[in-house]
Amino acid sequence: MAKLKCDHCKLGFDESAMIHCEDGHKFCCNGCKQVFYLLQENGLEEFYTRLGKNTLNPAKTREISKNETEAIYENFVRQNADGFNEIFIIIEGIHCSACVWLNEKVLFNSKGVIEANINATTNKAKIVWDENETNLAEIFSKIKSIGYEPYPYDPNRSETRINSKRREFYAKLIVGIFSVMNIMWIAVALYGGYFSGMDAATKDILHFGEFILATPVLFYTGSVFFKGAFFAIKNRTPNMDLLIATGSGIVYIYSVYAMLARNGEVYFDSVAMIITFVFIGKYLEILSKKRATDKLDNFSNTIIGAVLVKNEKGGFINKKADEISIGDEILLNEGAKVLIDGCVISGNASFDYASINGESVPVSVQAGDEIKSGAICMQGSVVYRASANFKNSLLSKIIDLLENAPLKKPQIERMANEISGIFSIVILTLAALTFFIWLYFGSFDKALITAVSVIIIACPCALGLATPVATLVGLGAGLKEKILFKEAKTIENIAKCDTIVFDKTGTLTNGKLKVNKSKFLIDFDISLLDSLLKASNHPISKAVNEFLNFKGENLKISNIRNFPAKGISANFGNIKISGGSAKFMRELGIKNVEHLDTSEYFFAINGKLAAIFELSDSIKNDAKSSVSELEKLGFEIFMLSGDNENAVKKIANEIGIKNYESGVLPDKKAKFVQNLSKRNKFVIMVGDGVNDAPALSLANVGICLGSGADISMEKSDVVLLTDDLTSLVCAIKIAKKSFKKVKENLIFSLCYNAITIPLACLGFIIPLYAAISMSFSSLIVVLNSLRLKNFRR
Repeated sequence: MAKLKCDHCKLGFDESAMIHCEDGHKFCCNGCKQVFYLLQENGLEEFYTRLGKNTLNPAKTREISKNETEAIYENFVRQNADGFNEIFIIIEGIHCSACVWLNEKVLFNSKGVIEANINATTNKAKIVWDENETNLAEIFSKIKSIGYEPYPYDPNRSETRINSKRREFYAKLIVGIFSVMNIMWIAVALYGGYFSGMDAATKDILHFGEFILATPVLFYTGSVFFKGAFFAIKNRTPNMDLLIATGSGIVYIYSVYAMLARNGEVYFDSVAMIITFVFIGKYLEILSKKRATDKLDNFSNTIIGAVLVKNEKGGFINKKADEISIGDEILLNEGAKVLIDGCVISGNASFDYASINGESVPVSVQAGDEIKSGAICMQGSVVYRASANFKNSLLSKIIDLLENAPLKKPQIERMANEISGIFSIVILTLAALTFFIWLYFGSFDKALITAVSVIIIACPCALGLATPVATLVGLGAGLKEKILFKEAKTIENIAKCDTIVFDKTGTLTNGKLKVNKSKFLIDFDISLLDSLLKASNHPISKAVNEFLNFKGENLKISNIRNFPAKGISANFGNIKISGGSAKFMRELGIKNVEHLDTSEYFFAINGKLAAIFELSDSIKNDAKSSVSELEKLGFEIFMLSGDNENAVKKIANEIGIKNYESGVLPDKKAKFVQNLSKRNKFVIMVGDGVNDAPALSLANVGICLGSGADISMEKSDVVLLTDDLTSLVCAIKIAKKSFKKVKENLIFSLCYNAITIPLACLGFIIPLYAAISMSFSSLIVVLNSLRLKNFRR
């Protein structure tokens, strides 16, 4: 029966099984037929051009049930900061870049889908959509309709897959080592016979024994290289696997010919040793990279267990963390981990915050105190009220930063990957030239072995590993020091920066202002001032409010208007009340108001000054030493603040900062950072408040202190989980050392190839030594990067 190819999946089927259409198209099943015409209707025929000679699995169509959809929404769908739904999924059936292109194209053309990014290596996709315009069932149906199978990304399933892969590696490693150990004894006998004499029949038997041992090594242990080489050819991206598969395959084929023809030498021992040594190197490389990610994995795999929540009857029942609502009362007993942020209602206990801020000293809490998720109850028991749900609690935010933030490739890594792609083609071309040159001047055997040595000794792998392993270890070292780099590219960006801009309050200072002096100029109802103070979240307003300690009733003030970095105004009936800086008072038309030497707060009633408060803030203990160390590292330091000039100047002089500006509004902070960038400065912005968010987003690198406002954490590139400035210095040092390792690795890999490839071309290196040195070059790059794990402040 004649075989025909399906017009969609390109697989061959018997003509009797084919579905013939009136327009002449032929399909193996209804699934392929539906997908083909769907792509045609949507103008996506380009997919088949991109697919080329590749084949697909026949398209399957299976509708997702209502119960499945509900379960996925409950367990895997999250809502992002913009109010859109997002999910991470695995798309089965992706074989090549054409598959990635098709899925992204179809998803982006779907109504309501805002973002669709697919990782071609892992088949993991992030999809963001507007639930008002589409839903998950429709999105999954779109993916299924073009012949692919989506399912939610489950870390536990991924861990199972990793363990399965590890067992497979062990089995292949055992086969390789067993065969090599035995083939070495045969090789010793053959080499001995070469010098002492051996009859042809014995030699043939030993050759056949080597063939039996080398074959499973090449096709079982070496299957990982052949699979990698297949996809390299398929996607037109030559890599190390292609070089190894080509070199060992050529030697094996030649050895089989020499064995059967009884003409020339066999090199089965070289085949087995090349595959085994490179495989060992690859295995050790995977183990090393796994150790580098352990810190990240351990943190993100925080056990999300049950929470004891008070029910209607007054007892406590177990609930999942993501089922907790704001206002729920939660019981924490000794040894329990805090999973939800909240405020203590009753009880006393001490908490260990080491996993969050690195502070080893337990913190005692009682009624009225706040507790943050991630802490562990060491002694005692408390009942507290949830102030956030799980998704908005500190622990969840940190895990999100680790798991879901895109690790975009640094510029230097993209450059190295481009070199690696060209490198493999150059090596294959060079090996071919070497073969023909040696063939012209010498024997076929020598030409073949020399060309294979060239192919095997070249190491694009070391070049490709130079950046990702170093940055990965840098991310782990940062986490160990309670520093979260949101993206791998941030490490490179920090290393290139030469300027640091600091916010003042809460960043360089403790942010806890205290009233030093107060002066009441007229008699007035204190509740007016108290009500105005409570309408503002500004640290100065809070400090004055704390100083007054007013216990009376709050007034219902209206027409409340906040003026950033200036002050606040409101009305109580016909009475207009205002509070803020001297500049703000003058803008309101109040005369004879002079700046104080410290932070200030002026209060006015109906345009008449009523009270004056002088406040001061203390600098952080490590501010002066940290700024000094940053200057030694070559940074130019600036300080910006919305405070008055005298207060800012005083703090700047105490810390030792020469460049500072006062009275800077949020938009001016952002413009200041922009102007520095225009002067070819690479800027790090360090802040902790809402007013820092615009500047943080515009800087080359935005760094936020862990106590900072939520919006600042979202807009920043690095989050310091501790509030001390030594963490900032530590983050910069880690970034610089990581980038230094990247450059060391690149220099080593380029020098290695520059030295060894010419030696191989000249015939000084046999394939076995080439395989060993190539494996060692990759391991040296990995081990050099792992030295970052021992980083100390």
